[in-house]
Amino acid sequence: MSPDRGDRRAVTAGFGALLSRYRTKTWLGGAVVAGLTVSAAMALRLALSPVAHFYYLPVMPAIMTTALLGRRSSVGLAIVLAIIGCELVVRRDSIADTLANAALFIVVAWAVAEACFRLRAALDAAQTMARDMARRELLLDSILTSTPIITLDCDGRTRRVTQGAAALLGVAPNGALNQPFETLLPGFGAAALQAAQRSDGASRTLWRASRRPNGDAALLTVAAHQLPDDADPEHTVLTLTDQSQAEAARRRERELNDRLSSVWRLNSMGEMAATLAHELNQPLSAAAVYLHTGQADLARIGPVAQPTLRTLDLAKAQLLRAGDIIRRMREMISNGSRAFTEERAAQMIRDLEPVVALIGQDTGVVIRIQTDDEDDHVLADRIQLQQALTNLIRNAVDAVIDRDDGQVTVTGRALGAEGYEISVRDNGPGIAEAQMDHIFHPMISTKTGGMGLGLSVTRSIVESHGSALAVSRPQGGGACFTFRLSRPTESEIP
Repeated sequence: MSPDRGDRRAVTAGFGALLSRYRTKTWLGGAVVAGLTVSAAMALRLALSPVAHFYYLPVMPAIMTTALLGRRSSVGLAIVLAIIGCELVVRRDSIADTLANAALFIVVAWAVAEACFRLRAALDAAQTMARDMARRELLLDSILTSTPIITLDCDGRTRRVTQGAAALLGVAPNGALNQPFETLLPGFGAAALQAAQRSDGASRTLWRASRRPNGDAALLTVAAHQLPDDADPEHTVLTLTDQSQAEAARRRERELNDRLSSVWRLNSMGEMAATLAHELNQPLSAAAVYLHTGQADLARIGPVAQPTLRTLDLAKAQLLRAGDIIRRMREMISNGSRAFTEERAAQMIRDLEPVVALIGQDTGVVIRIQTDDEDDHVLADRIQLQQALTNLIRNAVDAVIDRDDGQVTVTGRALGAEGYEISVRDNGPGIAEAQMDHIFHPMISTKTGGMGLGLSVTRSIVESHGSALAVSRPQGGGACFTFRLSRPTESEIP
């Protein structure tokens, strides 16, 4: 709509509002309007009589005013009063002349009144239309304020930026005006605009907006619609849609699917572990019996066989330990129970020295064990805790196995009433910040060919002892896993 047309419509609506304000709605009010307007017209006629002779012409404004402000009955009364007034002022030659002029006046006056009625109806319609348009413009402004919309001219510069669009793009509405849209949404140039228009005004490509004050970058889709040429200078309307929440929902859905898959695999592995625990227990027991028999046979040889006997003792101890691990796993899988007893933490760590020595020999990694032997009484499941500690040591060794100076340090430290702290530290590359929150999840592994169960099982064992397995990046580099064991109380000691 052109400005001139808008101004004319505003003037028309204003004139209609003025008439509506002074319009009478009762018969008595209309009669008063007819009487006052005809009286004023007759006074004007008498004032003009010395200048020229007028008949019904001076009273026509009275008829028009009455038609604009009153009813049709008021117009009829005004016509009657005008005829009576004119006949009292002007003497006619004959009755026929009087009737002819009166009839002609009635026809003309009523035609003018009908035209005024039509004008009044048009003014009322214009006023109603103006009110409706004002309400619609207010509604449209409210919608546009909350809807992310940007208009562009033919050169791709912004002509209008709503508050919603400015919020998505992280810019001020006024500061974004007359700017190339590509500066507001990087990468969205002329080619992207043409692609959006060719796809019926909708582009499903995700565009990343600039960083907003809160540090987030919105993911947007852009719908493009071309305006008619007479809408100049605005040529294209862009509607922005924030897809951040939808993408976050899809990402959570993928994570949920991954977790469900992991749970399914873990359940399958749990069933397999229960089967293996049952099946492996018998050959391990048989192997222990065979070793015991071999020891008895070697004992008959004499002192020469003592080194071999000591090696067989170590092998049999490991077989028995493996049997205990399998038995505990079966108990945990079947009913989730664990046997906690009072243990010496330093002794539990020292008992792993033969296993740790073998790991060090096979990998060439130096493994040091440092423990506080005093005040090391804790409440623990000995076998399960040693298994968790072995997992941590193996992971630490794997992290430094490619280094010439690879070192792993196992430390046990008494903390008084707070318990006994055990830590495993290496001097490897450490754990990336992005992986800190995920390394304990099942099926997540940083090692090639790893199953991602070692740290998950280790954390479960530590948490079953009422502790938490923490990981940190020491100042000197590498990674450090730490947990604490609580002191036994009289009620907890079996």
